[in-house]
Amino acid sequence: MSVTSEKMGLSLTQEILSYLGLANKTAAWGTLGTLRTFLSFSVDKDVQRLLRAITGQGVDRTAIVDVLTNRSREQRQLIAQAFQERTQQDLLKSLQAALSGHLEGIVVALLQPAARLDARELRTALKDSGAAEDVGVEILATRTPPQLQECLAAYKHDFQVEAEEDIKSETSGTLQDLLLALAKGGRESYSEIIDYNLAEQDVQALKQAEGPSTEGTWVLILTQRNPEHLVRVFDQYQRRTGHELEHTVRNRFHGDAQRALLSLASVIRNTALYFAHKLHQALQETEPNYQALMRILISRSETDLLSIRAEFKRKFGKSLYSSLQDAVKGDCRLALLALCRAEDL
Repeated sequence: MSVTSEKMGLSLTQEILSYLGLANKTAAWGTLGTLRTFLSFSVDKDVQRLLRAITGQGVDRTAIVDVLTNRSREQRQLIAQAFQERTQQDLLKSLQAALSGHLEGIVVALLQPAARLDARELRTALKDSGAAEDVGVEILATRTPPQLQECLAAYKHDFQVEAEEDIKSETSGTLQDLLLALAKGGRESYSEIIDYNLAEQDVQALKQAEGPSTEGTWVLILTQRNPEHLVRVFDQYQRRTGHELEHTVRNRFHGDAQRALLSLASVIRNTALYFAHKLHQALQETEPNYQALMRILISRSETDLLSIRAEFKRKFGKSLYSSLQDAVKGDCRLALLALCRAEDL
């Protein structure tokens, strides 16, 4: 029985508790991801199962999804390597030949290293007018420093150009400054020391940065300070001015700069809620935004998707799992539900 079917009836609390016993094992991933290292992993069995799924009578999509959505990204890389060694065939190309549509896209994303997937999504966003302030901020602002460096290295390797060069050529103004600052990965790390003086200085600087040519102050503070510090700045700013910082952003900035800064503020306040909003938005469109659903569910499945699910249910009154069931159609539905994992009661 797959993990998907085993966890279907669990509440979020029960699901977290069911994994707590694994938290101290090197084979397990934390407690906030929906997808973890499979402890009974057998690369040979998985290779044989995938081979049967694509060479038998009719493509066994269920088997393909079951294997790939119940293994960690590291394990999927081991499967791909073993498949190549045993069959002299490329697993990704073999699956692409057997599948189509959104399911093919999900499988491709699952089999790519995380950095290459991020690089591809970032490149697409920069080249797609209107997406840079959305996907660009998502990737550059929510990855850890090591993940960001790997993404930028993969970007240069795959596209033969630095991401910063594409940012400069495809964006302008405050949005460009913001993305370039995020790409530098210079955000201060959390030191566990509360600097009240710096918080007050930042609040005053933001209050005064409402005239022309003061955009740099906003970019500097929101991209360099650590999130814990910035949450205190946001709270103090509201006490000093009587309104949230986002209110000032809406009045002070316009267009893509405004959208990017509001997204960044949302990431800083509550990253899980930020992703819950993005998933909800992707599901509310006339045709679900499968690219966004795929990117977020895969990238957060080993990190904090349980937190995102909890925020989604709290904010929108309906579980992410049920929302996916209702909105998503076609072969990819099974894969997205498997990544989400379970219903939140």
